[in-house]
Amino acid sequence: MLSRAQARRIALAAQGFGRARPAADAPPPGPRLLAGTLQRMAALQIDSVNVFARSHYLPLFSRLGAYDADRLDRMLMARRSAFTEYRAHEAAFIPRRDWGLFAFRMRAMREKYGPGTDGFVDHHAAIVQWVRDELAARGPLRPAEFDHELRRVPRGPWWDWDAVKNSLEHLWLFGEVAIAGRRGFERVYALAEQVIGDDARAEVPRADAIRELVRRAARAYGVATASDLADYWRIRDRAAVLDALADLADAGEVEPVHVAGWERAGRPLPAWRHRDAVLPRRIEAATVLTPFDPVVWFRDRAARLFDFDYRIEIYTPAPQRRFGYYSLPVLIDDDLVGRVDLKADRGRSTLLVQSAWWERPAAGAPHPRDAVERIGAALRDAARWQGLESVSVGRWGDAADEVAGALGAVRHERATGR
Repeated sequence: MLSRAQARRIALAAQGFGRARPAADAPPPGPRLLAGTLQRMAALQIDSVNVFARSHYLPLFSRLGAYDADRLDRMLMARRSAFTEYRAHEAAFIPRRDWGLFAFRMRAMREKYGPGTDGFVDHHAAIVQWVRDELAARGPLRPAEFDHELRRVPRGPWWDWDAVKNSLEHLWLFGEVAIAGRRGFERVYALAEQVIGDDARAEVPRADAIRELVRRAARAYGVATASDLADYWRIRDRAAVLDALADLADAGEVEPVHVAGWERAGRPLPAWRHRDAVLPRRIEAATVLTPFDPVVWFRDRAARLFDFDYRIEIYTPAPQRRFGYYSLPVLIDDDLVGRVDLKADRGRSTLLVQSAWWERPAAGAPHPRDAVERIGAALRDAARWQGLESVSVGRWGDAADEVAGALGAVRHERATGR
């Protein structure tokens, strides 16, 4: 039996929080450390919201401290990068060599959205084929580099995409097209054979692929339920996940465990611990997390580990928001102690802390006495990493006054709207 505190420490160590972050005056993390952190997480989710920093930049900052984001861009987005993108969790950076692991998902996408489904591909067959032909003839292209009289189609209520972009996205889901990097933040598309090597394009049988993905999720989580492991890759076939876990248990790679408080209908919720998972005596951390960090991206798991009820409020009308537009969880040691809504005001070179809130301590234990000072230090680090010269704290939230005091920060009033 593991206590919840032990489960938290195992989970955080598995995600790379078991080692001390480099000192502020240490040289920035190099390519090897960045690559090792990416490998530990197995996938890096992408999100386009750029209020403070784009989501895929934050997990490495949370684990490693200030690093050179341009170096990460070169690793992930260059034409000859070892990485590409696919719907591994949601849209995420993955190693190009892992492409074949998602062949079962690509096939499912074709069955759901491909020819014969009376969807976009059937209704725009000519332009979908024209897009294939253009990529075959011209090589990798940005959507803006296509030019065709059929390009414009009526815009839907949510997506301002034209027919070329829609064709590219469908072909990407089907595995016919791969992402060959980004220019700025705009995707460059290519036929899969132009980007992914022959060996990596070889289709991995579905059961083998799911077993390997569950293996990686178990290593990345340390201790997890079957639902946790399925969500890591958004695998909806629970039976296949349980079959994979049975195989991994037979091989000695995972072992069944119970975690105190992990229950359903009053009965213990089955969980598994990876054989390489370590239980550190303590976790020493003080940082913010993106909403799409593996530590919190599965909301059920965040609730079980931290008693943390997490919802992103981007699409919630401003008057109805509880915590802010894009609030980030605050990790101190092995607990989520609060949340802060951050915005980079680059025109004034200021990090705006739009709101700051305390969270109920996990399992009733008090927060560290120095929590507010460490939050202040983490926010200063975040501002410096983004090249911002000052921090201003709003007046919204039960932690706002204490955070402002710890920072010695100027104050601003709550913004209307976003």
